[in-house]
Amino acid sequence: MLKTIIVAAGLALVAASAQAQAPTSAPRPAQKPPLTGTLKKINDTGIITLGFREASVPFSSKNAEGKPGGYSVDLCLNVVEQLKYDMKRPIEVRWLPVTIANRFQMVTSGRIDMECGSSTNTLARRKLVDFSLLTFVDGATLLYRTDRGLGESSNFAGRRIAVVPGSSSEKAIQTGFAKVTPKPVIVAVKDHDEGRDKLASGEVDAYCSDRTILIGLGLQMPNPREFAILEQFLSYEPYGLVLRRGDPDFRLEVDRALARLYRSGEVGEIYRYWFGANPPTGLLRAMYMLASIPE
Repeated sequence: MLKTIIVAAGLALVAASAQAQAPTSAPRPAQKPPLTGTLKKINDTGIITLGFREASVPFSSKNAEGKPGGYSVDLCLNVVEQLKYDMKRPIEVRWLPVTIANRFQMVTSGRIDMECGSSTNTLARRKLVDFSLLTFVDGATLLYRTDRGLGESSNFAGRRIAVVPGSSSEKAIQTGFAKVTPKPVIVAVKDHDEGRDKLASGEVDAYCSDRTILIGLGLQMPNPREFAILEQFLSYEPYGLVLRRGDPDFRLEVDRALARLYRSGEVGEIYRYWFGANPPTGLLRAMYMLASIPE
C-alpha cells in the first residue's frame, strides 16, 4: 500500500513538472543582432574602402600596374572574402593610398575602413585607433653603407641616419642611441623610397626602418654589396591592421578572418609568395600559433 502511494505521488510530480515546463508555443529561432558601425556601412553600400602604402615592400606597395599588392594587402583581401561569405553579398573594394603621416587620420576620419600596411601596434597609438590581431612581428634596425668604415661594432656616433618622422623607427633611434656621444644626426625623409635614395646617393650613412622592409630596399640599391643590415634590433615591432576605435563588431569579424587564416595554415602560402624561400622566424611562427584563436 505504501509503495503504491509513493509511486502514484511520484508520477503526479513528474506530470506536474512536465506541464509546468511545457512551452506555450514553439521556440523562436535565434535572431542575429542588427549590424552596426562599419559592418552596417559595408552591408548597406556594398563597398569597403581600404588604405595601402605605396612604398612599404613587401607588405604594401604599388605594383607595376599601379595596383596595391603585398603581404598585408593579401590579408585584407582575405578579410573581405570572409565578409562576402558571411554577408552573402558582393563587396566592392576601393583603395586609397595613405602615408606614414596621415594613415591614422585616414582611419579616424572614416575615409578608409581599414589600413593594410606595416603599422606597429603600440599602446600610445591605441588611444587613437584600434588594431586587429597581430599580422607580423619585426624589429627596427639600420641599412648602412659599408664604404664608410661602418660595421656591426659601429656605434654610429655623429653619423647621419635617415628616418620617417612619426614612425616607430624614429623612437627606436632615440632609444637605441641614447647613450651615444655625439648623437647621430637625424635626417627626416617622407617615405622609404626617399630614405633609400638618400642612402644610395651618399647623403646619409644609414636608413632606419623595420628589418623586413630594409631587406627589400637593400635589393633595390644600384650595388647591393655596398650596403649591409645591422644584425642588432633597435626595437620590437608587432604589426596589425588598423581599424577605427569603438567598433568591436567589425574588429571581431576581422580577427575571425585572420584567426581562420592562421588555423588553416593558408597564411603560409601568402607568406611564401611575398617573402620567398626565407622561412618565417620562430617568433613569427609562434605569433601565428598564438593568434589561431578557436571559434
